[in-house]
Amino acid sequence: MNKYYNILFFLALVFNAGILSAKELTGEQISQAYYKSYNYEKSGNYEDAIKALQLVYKEYSKAYGVNNRLGYLYRLNAQFKNAETHYKQASAALPDALTPKLGLMYVYLQSGKYDEVSKIGYQVLSVDYYNYYGNLRLAYVLRQTDQLELAEKVLVKMLIRYPSDVLFLDEFGLLKYKQQDYVRAAAVMQEVLILDPENVDARSVLQALEK
Repeated sequence: MNKYYNILFFLALVFNAGILSAKELTGEQISQAYYKSYNYEKSGNYEDAIKALQLVYKEYSKAYGVNNRLGYLYRLNAQFKNAETHYKQASAALPDALTPKLGLMYVYLQSGKYDEVSKIGYQVLSVDYYNYYGNLRLAYVLRQTDQLELAEKVLVKMLIRYPSDVLFLDEFGLLKYKQQDYVRAAAVMQEVLILDPENVDARSVLQALEK
């Protein structure tokens, strides 16, 4: 019985329906559409991965699952306006879900809409204080907009939790360089190179400091 209710709950989340109503598409058709979409994605064919879901989207245009998936695929295909539309629809379907909000942060980063990234970032952190990508993307935007003290607070908080994480160390090294704390920047970037010998940011900062 519990398994049965778990399945219903999952489907309700995916299709954003309080009850499962009769639709033109069968469960098998929906399953096949997703199967084809994932296969196309694996081969890097994002356009066909998107096309494979159009019938599902036509029937469930306000559903969380298909909109979140389409937002992700459009993002991979660098169609950021379309990605934004579908991520917003996914958020409208399930306002507490963080995945579409994180997707929107990425989309707005690519579009240079830093104010929007910050706004959503703080929303994410209010729910999940240590959210990995929420903190990372927020720290990046704070550095880019010269809010350096706030960026440092975010990074220090996360490095306490993830002291050997290359992405947070890399961002911290870039921050220290921008703050002109060159001794600390060099030390951090040397650590980054130990963990990631081909890291472009670390090599660039260290080369700049050698001049």
